[in-house]
Amino acid sequence: MNLVNFKGSLVKLKGDALEVGVVAPKVKLKAKDLSEVIIAEEGKTQIVLSLPSLDTPVCATEAREFNQKIASYPNAQVIVVSMDLPFAMGRFCSTEGIDNIIVASDFVAKEFGEKYGVLIADGALEGLLARAVFVIKEGKIVYKELVNEITEMPNIKELDAFFQNN
Repeated sequence: MNLVNFKGSLVKLKGDALEVGVVAPKVKLKAKDLSEVIIAEEGKTQIVLSLPSLDTPVCATEAREFNQKIASYPNAQVIVVSMDLPFAMGRFCSTEGIDNIIVASDFVAKEFGEKYGVLIADGALEGLLARAVFVIKEGKIVYKELVNEITEMPNIKELDAFFQNN
């Protein structure tokens, strides 16, 4: 079981602790228009950003930054996954001008959270997703960052360096 921090307090995560090199579990999520979003879709390179809620300042900043940076990741699809309802995600994207990334909700079965080991199991954010970054290419996880402190941004410079070298 993985552990991360929320405002300095340890929280447990449910699910499998996936590592680089393993086959990425295929998961179906809901898009803001209720259509299907598939994680680990064949033939695609996906940057999957797991976060607690787009309604928080850090998560909103992360989504805005990746919306602007998408051109830095050639041939990659950026997907933001949270437990937010699709309608709230749609409103967020509309208000913030987010149109280069895909937002997807894990609210139906919490399958992404459990299969990727980022479902928060206790504490104030229980039932939401921890902050993490997964890059999935050719069906495998090729990059992973589980952010130690949920209230902090992922290391975007490290992700940029990964894409420059791969």
